[in-house]
Amino acid sequence: MTGAVAGEPDFAGVRIAVVNWRDPWHPEAGGAERYAWAMAGGLAGRGAAVSFLTARAPGQARRDCRDGIEIIRMGGRFTVYPLLLGWLLTHRLLTHGLPTRGRSFAAVLDCQNGIPFFTPLVLPRTVPVLCVVHHVHSVQWSAYFPGWVARLGRLLEGPLARAVYRRHACVAVSPSTVAAMRDDLRWTGDIYLIPNGVTPPPPPPRPSGDAGGLVWVGRLVAHKRADLVLPIAERLTDTGMTIDVVGRGPAAAALAVQAAARGLAGQVRLRGFLPEAAKQAVVAGARLHLNTSCGEGWGLCVLEAAALGVPTVAFDVAGLRDAVRDGQTGWLVHDGERIEDVTQRAVKELDDPVRRAEVAAACRAWAAELSWDTATARMATLLAACLRRGTSRASRAGAWIVSTPDGDACLAEGPVLDIMVSDGPAVPVRPATSLERLLGRAITERGPAR
Repeated sequence: MTGAVAGEPDFAGVRIAVVNWRDPWHPEAGGAERYAWAMAGGLAGRGAAVSFLTARAPGQARRDCRDGIEIIRMGGRFTVYPLLLGWLLTHRLLTHGLPTRGRSFAAVLDCQNGIPFFTPLVLPRTVPVLCVVHHVHSVQWSAYFPGWVARLGRLLEGPLARAVYRRHACVAVSPSTVAAMRDDLRWTGDIYLIPNGVTPPPPPPRPSGDAGGLVWVGRLVAHKRADLVLPIAERLTDTGMTIDVVGRGPAAAALAVQAAARGLAGQVRLRGFLPEAAKQAVVAGARLHLNTSCGEGWGLCVLEAAALGVPTVAFDVAGLRDAVRDGQTGWLVHDGERIEDVTQRAVKELDDPVRRAEVAAACRAWAAELSWDTATARMATLLAACLRRGTSRASRAGAWIVSTPDGDACLAEGPVLDIMVSDGPAVPVRPATSLERLLGRAITERGPAR
């Protein structure tokens, strides 16, 4: 979508709501919150009046303002859904048809975290909605909830969501999520792709003589499976390498008990929550990053490690197979393999300084392809086209490589593609490849191999 609509989108005077389960300062915030806040910031930076509607953790203010974005918090883990819908409906009724009508929302980013907010139910049909989906929660419903709750969750995420959002489009963060929505949720409507990004920090210098251990970063919850670092630690005992586990969550206490019971308390170091700079220093000082999750929408920590030149070992599962370029920026654990075996091979491969430098360079190059600046620009261009067309739906399915009047080729999908074709003389040449769609650009010469 980059370059698809002439000029930089100007949202001056346009009110946009970003609806997300949590904000980045919620104690349980993760990658979804980073994504939602980045998009909100990108729109605010282009002149939009952005309201970030979210749940309220204990101790958080009901209203706040950060980076020029209004934050409105209400309800808890589940009550946020009806309360937020009620707030949107009241806001619509109070502003509709009055001189203050300009205060109503022109578009909504409705971020789904398992349970959709179903905002189209209380918004005017003329308001474009983009439902942002990070990953499909089919497996996680059963992992976290009893049977009847899991069945309800799958009903909300699948058939009910398809019905409520049928006049609107979705944005997925990875090719894996697009495939899972089609296959598991049977989503037939428009799905666009705008991935996560990263802001590469300058890597802090590694202490002299430090060979670099391993690091695991994430929330300590069931589906992240942090306990799988224990057999890895046992396999690497003779090397003296440590594994730093960075993060917090309900599984932390059990992991500490298991590590102590297996005699690994000194080798597996639970660092808890670390401020961003301290976390980056730990990751940058590691030889290898581990991701043991059973599935992700993308795996933002993988990209953040890559930006620091640190490769990842992860399972060949949804999201992570998109974030890790197998054999280049990390290693995927395929069916029939054990993560401790793959990790041991990776550690040995990285013992070679030349190979290690080659992998680090590939990691940084890959991360540079996916920046927050690029991701937010793609979202802004898409939303501007939705507002101009009066809908988030498209007349042509899929992402296309389009020939422009100046002879260049660019990628476009959704309302952006519709505008390019109608304004002319832009011509769709061919469907975009999966990698082109992820990167948001045409690959006209040999790009990064998949």
